[in-house]
Amino acid sequence: MKKTASRLAFLAILSCVSAACGDVAVKSGDAIAFLGDSITQQGNNGPGGYIHLVIDGLKAAGVEARPIAAGISGHKSNNMLARVDKDVIAKQPQWMTLSCGVNDVWHGANGVPLDAYMTNITALVDKVDAAGIKVVVLTATMITEDPAAANNVKLAPYNDFLRQLAKERGYPLADLSADMHDGVKQGARFTSDGVHMAFAGNKMMASGILRAFGVSEDAIAASNVRWDDLPGTTRLAVPLSERQRKALAEKAAAGQKSVEAFAQEKILGE
Repeated sequence: MKKTASRLAFLAILSCVSAACGDVAVKSGDAIAFLGDSITQQGNNGPGGYIHLVIDGLKAAGVEARPIAAGISGHKSNNMLARVDKDVIAKQPQWMTLSCGVNDVWHGANGVPLDAYMTNITALVDKVDAAGIKVVVLTATMITEDPAAANNVKLAPYNDFLRQLAKERGYPLADLSADMHDGVKQGARFTSDGVHMAFAGNKMMASGILRAFGVSEDAIAASNVRWDDLPGTTRLAVPLSERQRKALAEKAAAGQKSVEAFAQEKILGE
């Protein structure tokens, strides 16, 4: 009796530890296709893109996953439906994240109305489901960082559809729209131009996707701290006169350094 009670207590402790660590749905060896538009295309650029951050965050959680970049600038739901066979299904990933909706609204008269968007997205995930690939739905991020802007108001029902789709089909949901709206209300800024992600936006997107995959909040927070030390994720533009630029270049050359390395050394003391 005592052994049984001790074993049950031990299992309860293990259950609590597992819940704290998070039950990560992605497994080592899995491939993840990231289907999307220019936000996803740029998310594959450099170590600070959200695709790289997701893979890094999974690695920190003990999962070695492989990314398949499938973002193309300007693409809408009709474009993604037309190429999902080639860009996702043919590559046989275990997972696909779906980021679609910004251009369907942002492109105005050349965009995709809500009813057609719903038809396109439903057909797209039907194809992916039939191929045995697991889907993670990402709600569309804001179009300008003003919640009251006309495009964000227009985008809201597109995101409502995505939330309902995820609920009905049991897909993991990364509600990036809600995360972004909450952050903007608190004074955060996520984009470089109102739409495309700066490093803060890439971290926000990666955090939401990791959360959808089941990575624990503590692990996500730790990854965010670590990401801030990644080199090359932020650029500082300093206005100079041509005379100042030449003087800086001469000093860098005298020290046999690039202008970037010389400036970093002087500014940061590295």
